[in-house]
Amino acid sequence: MNIAFVGLGTMGRHMAVNLLRAGYKLSVYNRDRRKTEGLGPSVRVVDSPGEAAQGADIVITMISDDRAVKEVYLGEGGIVPALQQQSGARTLIDCSTISPDTSLELAAHLSAVGVQMLDAPVTGSEPQAKEAQLTFIVGGDRELFESCLPLFNAMGKKAVHMGAQGTGSQAKLANNALVAITLAGLSESISLVRQAGIDPALFLEVVAGGGARSGMAEMKGPKMLSGDFSPQFMTRLMLKDLKLARGLAESFELPVPALSAVKELFQVACNDGYGDEDMSAIVKCYEDWGKGTSHRS
Repeated sequence: MNIAFVGLGTMGRHMAVNLLRAGYKLSVYNRDRRKTEGLGPSVRVVDSPGEAAQGADIVITMISDDRAVKEVYLGEGGIVPALQQQSGARTLIDCSTISPDTSLELAAHLSAVGVQMLDAPVTGSEPQAKEAQLTFIVGGDRELFESCLPLFNAMGKKAVHMGAQGTGSQAKLANNALVAITLAGLSESISLVRQAGIDPALFLEVVAGGGARSGMAEMKGPKMLSGDFSPQFMTRLMLKDLKLARGLAESFELPVPALSAVKELFQVACNDGYGDEDMSAIVKCYEDWGKGTSHRS
């Protein structure tokens, strides 16, 4: 089976490497060609997403946002125009976190040229991508999903079929809303104990043993304490996801006060210059607000 992988960013490169380790033949495309280097002599580097689609059985895409995804699929040299001109891949798996409306639009364009699509965004960030510990949240045809399980298993630990086309994207936005809300709560709590003069490392020990235990506390608490904000998932990308989640809620006329407040917090963090840092950098907002008001003994 020939697999094409389009998008070798923070997550995509690790996912592609794990497919290689599983024995798949791989063609790759990335807008910045330097990111295709070092994958090994057996990897075929192509010049466009369309060329990738024409030479593969299945194409997997991992792109940053809606605009970039539409360019990859519909733009000049894109997947859909290439498949209109010449046969190629019959299955597309999009692992990007994008609007459900965009997922449905792309699926419709692909269906018109006889290609099936799964929207399959992931939970996890760079460490999970590297260790093949991602969870895939998949929308689309169940039979197609089941046929692609070996690919998901090569890149992750689990794949969950959510339902019809678009449900993977919808569930991913709900998931990221929960991640961001939990991260904001962790940031507030760590800032509160710091203001009180309590060792935040001891506080994380308490959190780990009780009802406040969470993946965010385990993964991001140490980064907050050490001041290591090297990006595993950038603040500006989470802000993008929160805007999409808010738009999804508005489409249902569903009030989401916690999501709305956290979206504003991430906007503040980006405005303050933390957008390209890890999303745990939102704790810096609290540090800025707390300056001059500390009650440490």
